[in-house]
Amino acid sequence: MSTVDKSIDVNVPVSTAYNQWTQFEDFPKFMEGIEEVRQLDDTHLYWCANIGGKRKEWDAEITEQVPDQRIAWRSITGAPNGGIVTFHPIDATTTRVMLQLEYDPEGITENVGDALGVVSRRVEGDLERFKEFLESRGQETGAWRGDVQQGQPQRGI
Repeated sequence: MSTVDKSIDVNVPVSTAYNQWTQFEDFPKFMEGIEEVRQLDDTHLYWCANIGGKRKEWDAEITEQVPDQRIAWRSITGAPNGGIVTFHPIDATTTRVMLQLEYDPEGITENVGDALGVVSRRVEGDLERFKEFLESRGQETGAWRGDVQQGQPQRGI
């Protein structure tokens, strides 16, 4: 498995950054190569992407979600991948978004791209576009404020 760690400071309150990140179906607006993300239920997502000129599809499960703090996920079909995004208030109007992504490159093209840092640069660009997307709007497009622990939504919290 390969790992990418990136962070960016976004000029919005922590709740705004977190709320926008929960709008998974908006990911194609700022994530390069992501063609579609569909939220199937509170903890399951369908992804479709173009990676190295190849169409890839997979399902992912949200394993942990704590409002204004963190979202963790892992693939349950397709190539192994997973990660965690955390949200850290710098001050009342600035949030540090930290992303750790783990993935398993498949085939020669993906392994060469991994060795050349293609995924790392793509993630960095995705975070820059997330920042631009959110700061240009000044507010999130929606929010989901539920908790997920061990892959299960927590009700009544």
